[in-house]
Amino acid sequence: MANIALPQLKPPAMDIGRLLKSPKLGVGAAGVLFAGAAFALIQMLGPFQGGSPRAKLSLEAAFSAAPPGWREALKPAAGPVTAQPDVVRLSERPLAPLAAADWHAPSSPAVRSLAGGALPPAPIAGFFAPGPGGPLPIIAQDGRTPAEVYARPFTSNGRPKIGLVVGGLGLNARATRQAIETLRPEITLSFVVYAEGLQGWIDMARAHGHEVLLETPLEPLDYPDNDPGPYTLMADAPPPETVKKLEWILSRATGYFGLTNYLGSRFLTDDRAYEALASSLRARGLAFIDDGAAVRRGGNLPRATAERVIDDQLSAAAIDQQLLALEAGALQRGQALGSGFAYPITLEMIARWANEVEQRGYQLAPASALMTRK
Repeated sequence: MANIALPQLKPPAMDIGRLLKSPKLGVGAAGVLFAGAAFALIQMLGPFQGGSPRAKLSLEAAFSAAPPGWREALKPAAGPVTAQPDVVRLSERPLAPLAAADWHAPSSPAVRSLAGGALPPAPIAGFFAPGPGGPLPIIAQDGRTPAEVYARPFTSNGRPKIGLVVGGLGLNARATRQAIETLRPEITLSFVVYAEGLQGWIDMARAHGHEVLLETPLEPLDYPDNDPGPYTLMADAPPPETVKKLEWILSRATGYFGLTNYLGSRFLTDDRAYEALASSLRARGLAFIDDGAAVRRGGNLPRATAERVIDDQLSAAAIDQQLLALEAGALQRGQALGSGFAYPITLEMIARWANEVEQRGYQLAPASALMTRK
């Protein structure tokens, strides 16, 4: 969930698209494929045993038969309410504002080591105001923005910087916890706005040092065949409607420094639609990071664009090549940003790579440290 837009899956050898368009066979075929993909994913992840889950079957085989939009059909991992009560509890807690000056990092060395430098709990007083559906981010009276106070602090050491955004988080409890607990805190995490327990996941991510983005569903070219959900921002919608949907998205949680796109191949090419989004983010002091779909877009707000999706091909060798390409880009231009989805193989490869990349002369950086205002 792309997300950062999710990587597009290649169609299988048979003509799935033509099959799904058949009035008699479409619904039945789609249902079988969706169920097959969900079953394969569950079998692949297996029971959570406190470490990195191991794939039990070929990822290519598991996903190659799934039609576009299969991720939206997946439900959260079975039993998230009983298996992860801390997340549910945190997501339902009252939003008590915390002044930035009143927060202190965990004093225990063990906690500091686990968290990798925990970020302040959200919300921070002065950076939110009540909205129709919940708290909405605002620029503080002193001019500081949510993009500044919720981003992970960063100090450059002069080496080429590399950042990664991992998206699609919040729908599967095992994958989400794996990303939060096993990835270096410099890795930026991106969460699906429809996820249950969203605030709890964001709180947990920030406690482990990760800065957070929200994934904004944007209209793709093949909508409605590829439907990002009921709060999709539509290219031809009047600006007030775009703002209304965006406020629902922004009120789902707090503690994020900006948004990223989920799909959006049509929305991001429409001048009026993009300006409605950009002006709203600008007014609220938020950043926008895209997966490459909006590389030429500005909006006078903090911006960054991922130059490559590292897991378009779901194999260890292919992901490794993409990570090496990021290193080459950073060496050439001084910095590089990549994106990926929370597949088990992606999480395992990123975790291994991130623990080694700085030994090769690079600096791992949060996505916010690679932004410019444009």
